[in-house]
Amino acid sequence: MSTDTGALERVLGAHRYRNTEKMLRMSDPVWLAAASEGLINLNVEAASNNKMIIPESGHEFINLCSSAYLGLNFHPKVIEGAIDVLREAGTTGLLTSNARIRHRTLGRLEEELGELFRATALVGVSCTALSFGILPLVAAGYLAEGGARVMVYDRFCHFSMAYVKPITADESLVLTAPHNDLNYLEDVCKKYPRVAYIADGAYSMGGAAALDGLQELQDRYGLFLYLDDSHSLSITGEHGEGFTRSQIEMNPLSIIVSTLNKGFGSNGGVAMLGRPELYPFLTRHGGPIGWSQNIEVTSVGASLASAEIHRSSELGELQHKLQENIDYFDQRYPTKFAGNNLPVRLVPVGDADRSVRLSGELFRRGYYSSAVFFPIVPRGKAALRVMIRADISKDALGGFIDTVEELTADSDADEAPAHG
Repeated sequence: MSTDTGALERVLGAHRYRNTEKMLRMSDPVWLAAASEGLINLNVEAASNNKMIIPESGHEFINLCSSAYLGLNFHPKVIEGAIDVLREAGTTGLLTSNARIRHRTLGRLEEELGELFRATALVGVSCTALSFGILPLVAAGYLAEGGARVMVYDRFCHFSMAYVKPITADESLVLTAPHNDLNYLEDVCKKYPRVAYIADGAYSMGGAAALDGLQELQDRYGLFLYLDDSHSLSITGEHGEGFTRSQIEMNPLSIIVSTLNKGFGSNGGVAMLGRPELYPFLTRHGGPIGWSQNIEVTSVGASLASAEIHRSSELGELQHKLQENIDYFDQRYPTKFAGNNLPVRLVPVGDADRSVRLSGELFRRGYYSSAVFFPIVPRGKAALRVMIRADISKDALGGFIDTVEELTADSDADEAPAHG
């Protein structure tokens, strides 16, 4: 099969991959190795996140790459909420631009999320669609005073935002900052009068944004903050507002986006806006935010039911269970992110092929932990990604750790992954 690398590079963005052909040569063979290990394109039956079954073979495994951190994707109330609202509405959706007509259940959901997260809530079909709609308008200067803004993307910001680099480059200067490098960012703020910083709140490969320093730069230079907090929504905060919203107050120079498809347990995305007047503007001019392909009624119903759980004592109980599991993992198998209270951990391996082999052997023993390798992580930093959840038992988590330790114990000294 031939590959048009020129077209692909335009899609990926030359700012992220300066040599797409080399990237393909390095990553595609590893994906093929993952396929040969039976690790991709799995069709399963699922009784829970902890019991997934391949029908043809009957092989059962625990899913340790699920980002359903509170287990709400299998919660009976969330499932019934989807069914109830679907019956109430009598349609999967109106298939009309939300700028013109929307079902009243969507309005209910935005009101509920606005109250939970103490912000103006804008719901979209996905967090990615929200970023594609909002970031070009940030770059062009439409969402804050003063005109176009230099767009500074953190080197490790999620791919859903990095994909928008070529589009925002049509509107303004685009730069890539070293990860969490506040000195670099301040130098940019000193050089240019209007700057926006695009990053994750909690990162998909572990770690978090330096929020205190970012708020100082915002106060000092008027820095616009656009933060994707998908990996912490629901798991922290009194009402599950997430890592970032729990620590910063909404203001005209801040937007937080998140998926509802991880800790929240449903589907869709939400943008927390610091200026209420941005809501009608974004529904009119935010591209995929207002298209007719929008969040379905079933997802609205599931989200409304999840919001009800977020207002109850059950949320705190689930958050506590999750934190206990995070602490247990960190005690048993400390890594570089130990103690940060977030649920993503990387078991360092180094070599990409070896990470796939380890993932394959873990899968055969009943644990699915995904191998991550370039370009998901830097070259030579391949790892196993572990997504810790509230609904996994300590026995199961401990069994996984025992198996990882067994499989890495006989490795050559130069290959054995240090926990840190």
